[in-house]
Formats: sequence, structure tokens, C-alpha cells
Amino acid sequence: MEKYIINGPSTLHGVEGGKPLYGEVEISGAKNAAVAIIPATVLAQDVCVIENVPNISDVTILFQILKDLGAQVRYLAKNTVEIDTRNITEPVVPYESARHLRASYYFLGAFLGRFGQAHVSPPGGCNFGVRPIDQHIKGFEALGATVTTDYGFINATSEEMFGSHIYLDVVSVGATVNIMLAAVRAKGLTILENAAKEPHIVDLANFLNSMGADIRGAGTDVIKIHGVDLMHGTTYPIIPDQIEAGTYMTMTAAAGGEVLIKNVIPKHLEAITDKLIQAGCEIEEYDDSILVRRTGKLVKTNVKTLPHPGFPTDMQPQMTTLLAIAQGTSIVTEGVWDNRFKYVDELHRMGAKIQVDGKVAVVEGVEQLSGAHVKALDLRAGVALVQAALSAKGTSEIEDIHWVERGYEDLVGKLQGLGADIRKVTIPDAAFAKNA
Repeated sequence: MEKYIINGPSTLHGVEGGKPLYGEVEISGAKNAAVAIIPATVLAQDVCVIENVPNISDVTILFQILKDLGAQVRYLAKNTVEIDTRNITEPVVPYESARHLRASYYFLGAFLGRFGQAHVSPPGGCNFGVRPIDQHIKGFEALGATVTTDYGFINATSEEMFGSHIYLDVVSVGATVNIMLAAVRAKGLTILENAAKEPHIVDLANFLNSMGADIRGAGTDVIKIHGVDLMHGTTYPIIPDQIEAGTYMTMTAAAGGEVLIKNVIPKHLEAITDKLIQAGCEIEEYDDSILVRRTGKLVKTNVKTLPHPGFPTDMQPQMTTLLAIAQGTSIVTEGVWDNRFKYVDELHRMGAKIQVDGKVAVVEGVEQLSGAHVKALDLRAGVALVQAALSAKGTSEIEDIHWVERGYEDLVGKLQGLGADIRKVTIPDAAFAKNA
């Protein structure tokens, strides 16, 4: 078992007395873009070179799936990967491969686009509410596929895919991605309405277009896809990670200090920036970086998560944790997922005063949190606990950190570079079992 040990301020002396963060941090490639782009390489039947690939466990799992399918995957540099999918012949992702991450279901769309069939075990990943794939299936069927579930597999088959007019009943990033992947080689025009507009949707469209696809309107709620016969290899850089950048913004706000966050697209961060300014932070934007400074007290603000361009749901745990140490009472409303407040019980162990009723949390700010032994429950909840520990008095231990490493490259190294007292320790399984 691996865990983080984080030493926060030993005594409460206001901002000067803690362990504020200072320096610069480089943001990695976007997790949510990478987990869509990597399966999309299947469509090329060629060699693709992907740059700015984040070194995270979700990406490692996707590479292993590709290798198991017969693809060649090799690193050309630290964050540059060459993927050759020409030798893939069987469009199958078994349970053992799919159970580790949600994005495994993107192979459904990619396989349909290339082979006209797909057999993928239902996906795993973070559990923070019901996340059905009915909209994915609706899109596949509109394109001409027959979709069934048998023996633990989602099976999609089609002799020929045809463009169609598809309206998503709810805004879904996953369905938008999967339908785009399936439609790029369908005959004719596909019009996808009520599409997701997140930055990684635009990045995927740009990647597919660089392979020869004809996609227009990504970033709006109507995406038009003209099917093409063939797609070729490409070299493409993944965009910076909006959520990783936002996380270092809220960490700086929580701990205090001044951090220059580099390799970002400031426009992608506008909703986060706005709330941090409301909460008492100073923010300066540059072309590809953003400076976050917090020297005074944090103050209350209300937050509601919404699909892009609203406040991102993947930043809700970090923002709620920040407001737990802000003056006054804040209201946080989760507008995207059910059950995303499960981590609040862990924050209670650290002294937070948060009451949850369904999708609404009432956050009564306290002067300071206290270090505690806590567990990460999912990716963003886990990193929110790291953030809490950075500002908490005393020492915190965070278990089940594999959740965090699904989406944050070198979190310990980056935080140490900013002055945080954090380390990762490995406990032998035998010792863990003895103490359990």
C-alpha cells in the first residue's frame, strides 16, 4: 500500500506562520483529452505521435490495452509517444483491462469507426454516481449499429455506418466523444446536437481532423461530422490540463503564498479564476501562464457546477475543501453528478464543518483544519484531501493514493518544488494487513 504523508503548519500563526507555496509549477497534458485521443489512434490504421502525454496511471492502462490488442507503443521522449495501430485485428477489450478506468469505453466508438464492430467490457473508474451509457448507445444505433449486452460485454456491430441527426437528451462528454469516434468514417453527414463543449472535446476534434477527419463546430453545442473513407497518421500535442491547473490554483489559495502556474490556457480557467477572485485571491493572467497569490483571509462564495463553460465538476471537491477554511458560510451545488460529496466525511475527520443534503453542501468555514488519517475515495476527492492537508495543522496521512495518481503527474515532486512538506511512502502488504 502507498500513501502520502503531509506536514502542514505546526502552529496557527495566520498566513505567515504556515507552509505557504511559492515558486513555479509546469502543468502536464490534459488527462481528459489524453484518454480520448489515445483510443482514437485506432482509427488511423497508421502511426501517430502524441506529444505532451501526461505520465499518469490512466494513460499507462490505455497503452497496455493497445499493446494487448497488438499495437506498438513506444516513448520517443519523456512525454512523447509513438503509437502504431496497424496490427490491431480484434476489436475486443476484456473485463480485466476495462475495469480500471472509465475511458475504456471510448474503444467502443473507435472500434466501430474502424471495424464496424466492438466488444468492450463495461468500464470502471471513479464511483460518484450513476453514469449510464444510454446516450452512447442512442448515438451508435442512430449511425446504424446494433448494440447488445451479453456475457459481460457491450457488443456493437454494423455492416455499414451512415451519418445521422442525433440529439443528446443530456449533455454528456463521454457520449459526445464516443459518437464523434464512431461517426468520423460513417458515410454522409452526422449532426450532433446538445453536444458537450469542454476543451478536451475541441482537442479531440482537432486531433481527428489532423488525421483527415472533417469535424466542425466542436466547442459549440452543435457538431457536424462529414464522414471520410480513410484516416492517416499524425503528430499532435495534447492541450494542457485544465483541472490540474485549477487544482494548483486552489492549493495555492488554501496554503497561501504565490505560485506561477505555467503551460496553461487561461481562457479554459475562467470559471475557476472568477471564483478564486471572489474568495479573496489575486490572479494575474499571461499568454500561457497564470499567477495565483493569496496573502489575506479567504472569504465565502457560492459555487454551482455546470457543463462547460460553467464551473467544472472535476474542481468541485477542491473548491469545497477551500471554502471549508474561508470566513463565512458558502453554498456548493453539484449540478452534474450524484454522490460527489462522499469525501466530506473524510474532511469531517480534519475538522471541517460541512452539511450535505443531496446535491447541495452548506460549508461553514473554520479557522484551520487539523491533520488526520484519511482515505482518498476517487481521483478529485483524493487530491482535495491533499489540498486540505497542505493547510491543516499538523501531520496528515492519505491512503488509497492510487486514485490520485490516475490523473496527476508527479504530484509529490511538483508540490515539493513549491515548498510543501509531502512524501510518498510504501507500506509492505504484510505490515498493512497486520495493522488493518
